[in-house]
Amino acid sequence: MRIAVYQGPSPAGAMAAGWATLDRALGAAGAAGADVLVLPELFLPGYNHPGQDDIALSVVDWHALLTPLVRAAGCALVLGLPERDGDTLFNSALAIGPGGDLLACHRKVQLYGPRERALFTPGAGFADFMLAGCRVGLMICYDVEFAPHVAALAARGVEVVLVPTANMVPFAHVPHHTVPAMAANNGLAIAYANWCGAEGELTYTGGSLIAGPHGEVLAQAGAGQVLLIADLPARDPARLSTLSTDFRML
Repeated sequence: MRIAVYQGPSPAGAMAAGWATLDRALGAAGAAGADVLVLPELFLPGYNHPGQDDIALSVVDWHALLTPLVRAAGCALVLGLPERDGDTLFNSALAIGPGGDLLACHRKVQLYGPRERALFTPGAGFADFMLAGCRVGLMICYDVEFAPHVAALAARGVEVVLVPTANMVPFAHVPHHTVPAMAANNGLAIAYANWCGAEGELTYTGGSLIAGPHGEVLAQAGAGQVLLIADLPARDPARLSTLSTDFRML
């Protein structure tokens, strides 16, 4: 699988600019032969924008809006969006296949901090699906920091986890250390798409990355705008972690 990860500044509620960025990033990822493009958490309207409730749409409506862009690029898409289901609001990630089919919708399980918990309802599970011959799982930001969640996806046969995120200062250890360790300990690849720059009172850490199934960092961003692209290596059984079978409950 060839994965593309976009890192950039938040549109901060400027929806037309956000759509234009999405269109350009999808076009570039498709032209580079990527199987999927991953963008940050709550990409529209921006993670720290106050208008989540005003902009939130149903999965059906988001899917209808995004499908023409995905089909034109010929590249699958995973991004974070505010999802409305009746009167309930979720911090969600949608996965749309290169032909425009809806592959999955994941609702963030581990809401972070009082603001997220006030705005959103937590999800009840994790989604997985097939893409480019691989079983793929979705997580959002804080979800991937919980080892039991990652282990549960690995136990279901997931080979790649795609993670829209909004990791902010001072938590730079997450992209640089936590995510590669989660990949190595569970024998799966993780693509982690973060924001960069500032949005309101938040400063994002950047550091978006694509980590291979042996914990190797295949590509990693610095502090600026970038499109990362990497081919995932074949999993080497001799190098895969055996933690799941060796663990002794005390």
